[in-house]
Amino acid sequence: MSLKQVSVLLLLLQLSCCFRSGSCGKVLVWPMEYSHWMNLNVILDELVRRGHEVIVLRNSASIFLDPSKHTGIKFETFPIDATKEDMEMFYMQFVNMWTNALQDSYWEYLPALQKIFSEYSDSCEGLCKAAVLNKKLMEKLQESKFDVLISDAVGPCGELLAELLKIPFVYSLRFTHGYTMEKYSGGLSLPPSYVPIILSDLSGQMTFMERVKNMLFMLYFDLWFQIFNEKRWDQFCSEVLGRPVTFYELVAKADMWLIRSYWDLEFPRPTLPNVHFVGGLHCKPAKPLPKDMEDFVQSSGEEGVVVFSLGSMVSNMTEERANVIASALAQLPQKVLWRFDGKKPETLGPNTQVYKWIPQNDLLGHPKTRAFVTHGGTNGIYEAIHHGVPMVGLPLFAEQHDNIAHMTAKGAAVRLNWKTMSSADLLNALRAVIHDPSYKENVLTLSRIHHDQPLKPLDRAVFWIEHVMRHKGAKHLRVAAHDLTWYQYHSLDVIGFLLACVAITTYLVIKICLSVYQKLVKTEKKKSD
Repeated sequence: MSLKQVSVLLLLLQLSCCFRSGSCGKVLVWPMEYSHWMNLNVILDELVRRGHEVIVLRNSASIFLDPSKHTGIKFETFPIDATKEDMEMFYMQFVNMWTNALQDSYWEYLPALQKIFSEYSDSCEGLCKAAVLNKKLMEKLQESKFDVLISDAVGPCGELLAELLKIPFVYSLRFTHGYTMEKYSGGLSLPPSYVPIILSDLSGQMTFMERVKNMLFMLYFDLWFQIFNEKRWDQFCSEVLGRPVTFYELVAKADMWLIRSYWDLEFPRPTLPNVHFVGGLHCKPAKPLPKDMEDFVQSSGEEGVVVFSLGSMVSNMTEERANVIASALAQLPQKVLWRFDGKKPETLGPNTQVYKWIPQNDLLGHPKTRAFVTHGGTNGIYEAIHHGVPMVGLPLFAEQHDNIAHMTAKGAAVRLNWKTMSSADLLNALRAVIHDPSYKENVLTLSRIHHDQPLKPLDRAVFWIEHVMRHKGAKHLRVAAHDLTWYQYHSLDVIGFLLACVAITTYLVIKICLSVYQKLVKTEKKKSD
């Protein structure tokens, strides 16, 4: 039997099992760009492999969602008034604004964040309008009879689409700003006394002043979202649905929350039955390197190599920063593979090779890799944890500061300031994580935690998506907190009632005692008279 025949037979067996179990279905996806898509794409490929039909909604200016590069996934493209170049420019400006804002004091940083999120929200609303107000597209989606919708909560619209199409939906996300949506629509308890608010740059062990900062960040994000974002989305969703509705009402209907982290990266916190952690679902064993790259790695001898990458959204940097970095790398005895797309630095050493793209996972899994210099993106952090490689963190924006703060607190990384670090700072940080055995030991501990799970993260994510499809939702996992007002959730009505009962009882007892006392006094007076 030929290889082609074997492949066809396996596919038929897979599909027959799928049909027998009744689990094959149609999946609609509202995605995000860059690393969010890279992560979600892994889930979608696995769903396709299991026989499901996956249709991804793609705007005409999408950067990463290229139909020609995906054979199993289908794409439904809707037009928007922008080009791919416009979108790339927007994201680059978004990254630069955030990176620059993080160098300011907190009093300057928070207003800058507000501006960043406002522009981002405008973009999300524009994309959502282009989709849900497209009658031809919506009619086609209605006719398709989807079984589930998968959406990234960072880009609002999936919950509105699910309501319009009357289908259950699943969130795939790392976080929402300040955990606001998780708290107010998921019924999730996140006590600021010991749960660091995302974007606060704090760890799980907080001093008193850090807890003050954490509380202020929580209040800030809650207030900002309610004032600037919630009302606009309430109005927009109500107009589209033709009835009064709140944004949180729609979000609260999420059947499942798949969080792209785990207890190797996160600090323990309360969870709910429909919240599952699937961090590192994209991680996989290392594959062989291209021959020229393998030769370079092998030429490092016993010293090994350092992998340097600042992710997909940072392809170049200023000449000054590039020369600071190159000068530090040139002083290492290790060979260095640096993902860099820009003018070749004058201080670049013979031990350093620059590449426009590197097979990051395969390099991190190579036995000669000694350290990883990273911006702290969740995908890269998890690949380092998966393969047990200590890190030097140069966080730039978004959750990267939190990720590196967590890795530093867990003893698996050294953190540097991207804007102010010198060549000596970077050199000393690399020497520390390479030569101090505690960094390697700590990251290997995290790696063992990552691998010691009853199900692989990808299998867990796909299981819960299929669970929602099989049961047409997951209302059996929905906590009653969704149906309570804020004062009911905190039992303020019950506390008020009990206090009132105590007050009334106390009042009655005192009145009775006073009445009895007065009668006794009158009786004594009559006797004495």
